[in-house]
Amino acid sequence: MAAAGSIVPPLNQRPVKNTICLFDVDGTLTPARLAVSPEMLQLLSALRHKVAIGYVGGSNHAKQQEQLGTASISVTTLFDFCFAENGLTAYRMGEQLASSSFISWIGEDKYKKLVRWILHYIADLELPIKRGTFIEFRNGMINVSPIGRNASTAERNEYEKFDKENGIRPKMIEAMKKEFPDLGLTYSIGGQISFDVFPTGWDKTYCLRHVEAEKDRPDGVEYTTIHFFGDKTFKGGNDYEIYEDPRTIGHSVKNPEETMAELKKLFF
Repeated sequence: MAAAGSIVPPLNQRPVKNTICLFDVDGTLTPARLAVSPEMLQLLSALRHKVAIGYVGGSNHAKQQEQLGTASISVTTLFDFCFAENGLTAYRMGEQLASSSFISWIGEDKYKKLVRWILHYIADLELPIKRGTFIEFRNGMINVSPIGRNASTAERNEYEKFDKENGIRPKMIEAMKKEFPDLGLTYSIGGQISFDVFPTGWDKTYCLRHVEAEKDRPDGVEYTTIHFFGDKTFKGGNDYEIYEDPRTIGHSVKNPEETMAELKKLFF
């Protein structure tokens, strides 16, 4: 683990010039909601000596700290760029950048109406089990889980199978689109048990504005090659927009092992 946080060249002195690698978290760097492996951290440390690296995830910074860092090592020391909540909460070389707020964008009245509808809909769903935390409020979005985010790993795995067979999340998203056609919201399925709701344009491509702003810094870099690695790259998945964005070179992977194999093929 310590090697992953070792001293690295300044961003403008990385050997592979003008290049950054961005990674989804769940299913790409780590198994869903589980911790990163030592092997992945070692590979990312070696990669960081060649190019700039960053992660972009839908979860908040605290959850990404749990998965990618430790009690003694901050995730902000392991990556050059940390883009939590699609980049709405962002860190560059350990320093926090300006953030945006979902609640200030949508307004309290519309937000309460949205939450009431979601809770009523989930209450009426027939599911094998329900746990807790059906709506998680984040800085740049809300995360909706029909089963509840307090489900165990085994329960998450079972629900994922049930959801694929019965289309629980896609059906709920379609119902929300019909109920709230004028709110300017985007709905994105990610992970095993939930989906994100956020203002249109606040998907993972939001982080690219931070990447593009680098060229304006005195010691900055114009990143002309942006690799993105993700597992939910299908339409409706929360990696789709950034994977398809013309500014990125998209790499679709199924798990962390495929991510490592792709990195070795590209850079080692």
